[in-house]
Amino acid sequence: MTRQLAERPEDVPAVFAERFNHGDAEAVAEVYESGAVFVPEPGTPLTGQRLDAANGRFLDLRLPITVRPRHVYTTGDLALLIVDWVIDGTDPDGRPVHIQGTATDVARRGRDGYWRYAIDNPFGVRTEPDGQESP
Repeated sequence: MTRQLAERPEDVPAVFAERFNHGDAEAVAEVYESGAVFVPEPGTPLTGQRLDAANGRFLDLRLPITVRPRHVYTTGDLALLIVDWVIDGTDPDGRPVHIQGTATDVARRGRDGYWRYAIDNPFGVRTEPDGQESP
């Protein structure tokens, strides 16, 4: 069973991580509002099906993500989340994987009262890949 959506903005990363770690692409997609933006690598904002496909490539690694919120700043129905995260382990092909970042994310409370990502920017202010290939 997957965790319900976040009732507080500071819970969005944990909800995402739990759903991600279960490998459930549909459950992960529910953590994003309609029209959300995902930036799987610096300078590459994606929406819609391209967002889902990019998240799918991370899920295909079949490795857990660990998240640690650093700061959460909220005003009304918007929140800025600064979150340290890491995906570490060996992928299904036996290759070592270590991907990490400090996300700068924006979450918004929906009409249903739940918080979802409006912008998921996992590499924050990084302007170039750090040598680790994105999935």
